[in-house]
Amino acid sequence: MKVKFFKKEKKFKKETLHISPIFYWKIAVLMLFFVFILSFGFGYYLFTKINQEPDVSNISGDAQVKTIKKERIQNILDYFYERGQKSEEIINSPAPVIDPSL
Repeated sequence: MKVKFFKKEKKFKKETLHISPIFYWKIAVLMLFFVFILSFGFGYYLFTKINQEPDVSNISGDAQVKTIKKERIQNILDYFYERGQKSEEIINSPAPVIDPSL
């Protein structure tokens, strides 16, 4: 027969003061859900704004639609044509330095 007087038992038990990570996961999921709902609403709002037809009836007779001058377009086309010509000259001209390995 064994007598167990004043014998200490070791109990390895977690204390109740620890913080549960499940709680933080729930908060993260809820925040992502709300962000998703807000982004969906904002996207729908932008879609409805962009998808509307322009109201041409509000333009009065004095207002003119801005147009681009033909001379300005021609100047830009000439500029790019000259750049293309210079690029062709550079590509087709021989290299001024002779490669010593040849």
